[in-house]
Amino acid sequence: AKHPVWGDVPDGSYFYFVHSFYARPSDARHSAGETDYGQRFCSAVARDNIFATQFHPEKSADHGLALYRNFLHWNP
Repeated sequence: AKHPVWGDVPDGSYFYFVHSFYARPSDARHSAGETDYGQRFCSAVARDNIFATQFHPEKSADHGLALYRNFLHWNP
């Protein structure tokens, strides 16, 4: 199921990454988003009241602002 913080952000939206490092969650159920850039990797994790991204929403234009707005209205 799509995490509520993604809200109205369309699948396939572009986000700003600074580097190619990524974390692999020990429990796949905590993966809240994936990116495909030559390979598929986890780019967002969520658990309980935590939602974290590997990319920079603040540098990701309208989709990043939508993600912040959805986070502010999220009630875990």
